[in-house]
Amino acid sequence: MSDPTLDLPFAWGGPAGAGVIRSVPEDFEVVEELGFEPSGTGEHLLVTLVKRELNTAEVARQLARVAGLRPRDVSFAGLKDRMAVTTQTFSLHLPGRPDPDLGELEDGKIRVLAAARHHRKLRRGALRGNRFRLRVRHFRGDGQPLGQRLEAIAAGGVPNYFGAQRFGREGNNLQRAEALFKGELRRVKREQRGIWLSAARSWLFNAVLAERVRAGNWNRRVPGDVLQPEGSRAQFREAEEAAPDPRLEAGEVHPTGPLWGRAGRSLEPEGEAAALEACVLEPLDFWKQGLERAGLEMDRRPLRLCVHDLEWSLQGDELVLGFRLGKGSYATSVLRELVQPPHLRDSST
Repeated sequence: MSDPTLDLPFAWGGPAGAGVIRSVPEDFEVVEELGFEPSGTGEHLLVTLVKRELNTAEVARQLARVAGLRPRDVSFAGLKDRMAVTTQTFSLHLPGRPDPDLGELEDGKIRVLAAARHHRKLRRGALRGNRFRLRVRHFRGDGQPLGQRLEAIAAGGVPNYFGAQRFGREGNNLQRAEALFKGELRRVKREQRGIWLSAARSWLFNAVLAERVRAGNWNRRVPGDVLQPEGSRAQFREAEEAAPDPRLEAGEVHPTGPLWGRAGRSLEPEGEAAALEACVLEPLDFWKQGLERAGLEMDRRPLRLCVHDLEWSLQGDELVLGFRLGKGSYATSVLRELVQPPHLRDSST
């Protein structure tokens, strides 16, 4: 299976140029923003560090080794890629124990910035977002259409696709999910199973979003849509005859798409929005049923991704981008609307 994100439609007409992305880790800088400060006391130690050419799981294992902990006693808010320079925070569960000597981690790939006690474990998703600084080398394209594209993205956002990283190399995570649903895989580790189920769920979401992009309504309300405020998990549904919501135009509220699972607490679309999703997902019943049998509960995800604090400069053939994204979003969802690279490596938040 090839990369399932390659043929997803663009919102703003396609890339405005071509270039090389992440030729070195320093071309992709990520700073995690938790949105809170350590409390100063408690049985958890929050360690903020800069990592280079290491993924999140590899750093977590090193922290567990240095602190003499079980791997499950080291946690983090989000997964970050290896091919990047990333500032990220981890929590170590140290009840009744002194702070470990973290000097052993300073090996050229890890640099510890701060360590402070906190009263609560750092859980997955417990962050505000991420700030990115990206460098595109050997950029080939006209600066004027690039500037127009950037202005459109700053004002209107981009489709909130799940990036290629979610699906694994050449879509391998989807292949594994298919085998799992067919009963061909036994004794699967819980973490690995979760990765495969997330890939299947994300593929269905991308299918619905792609159809909305093709229809030109990914960033506006379709009658019966479930809506979600920016930065919130709250959901609401307006009457089909409701007047246009100015918050939608301002990027304060977004239409949503399905994260498939069993019916639960999440609202479900009605009317035209429900019919659209049903039409897109009808050929994918195998995947829907597999997710339901796996016990996942239905949820929703915004179709639009707002790009905050967008800055850019083009000096010669080097394009530098800076922006901030909310949690759970992919920087490559922004990049793909701007640059056609030889191959897009991905980064989630």
